[in-house]
Amino acid sequence: MADDKQEPPKPRGTMARDRWDELRELHAEGKGRNVIAREMGIATGCVSRTAEHLGLTFDRTAIQAATVARLADLAERRSVIALKFTDVAEDSLDRIYKPTTVYAFGGSTNTYAEHTFDEAPAAERRALVAAAGTATDRSLKLAPVEASSNLDGAKSMLGNLGNILSAYSRDMDERDAEAEAESTGQA
Repeated sequence: MADDKQEPPKPRGTMARDRWDELRELHAEGKGRNVIAREMGIATGCVSRTAEHLGLTFDRTAIQAATVARLADLAERRSVIALKFTDVAEDSLDRIYKPTTVYAFGGSTNTYAEHTFDEAPAAERRALVAAAGTATDRSLKLAPVEASSNLDGAKSMLGNLGNILSAYSRDMDERDAEAEAESTGQA
């Protein structure tokens, strides 16, 4: 007749049998695996394997709750950054129609020259449109449009916007080429 109190054989990778009671006591006190490992001075994997062998489980609800909270905090932080990128995009587009000062250093004496335009010139417009596009792209990557918000309509709108921006850029390139040709007397 087998003795019911006899311990099962020790599996590989577990702590010595003479420490099992200490593990049971610490577990009964509600201590987690990492705390037990630190107090006993052994690896967490060894604690896990031994606990499993002894039929002990650890309550993971606190860890799960902390993970959920941490993920929510990160999502909120990404949302704030996405808002800042959206602000940059709006500001860049608004600056197209505001007075713009263009300056340069040049010549053999490195002379400073500037001119203020009523609106941003073509090259600055392209740069502002590119900045707005980049900021919008970053914003959407951080806080994507939800699937329930008419994804096909959004794709269509973005596609149309891309076509408009490309046409605008080509138009600005043509205007620049014409202006350069006129200034050099080649028109």
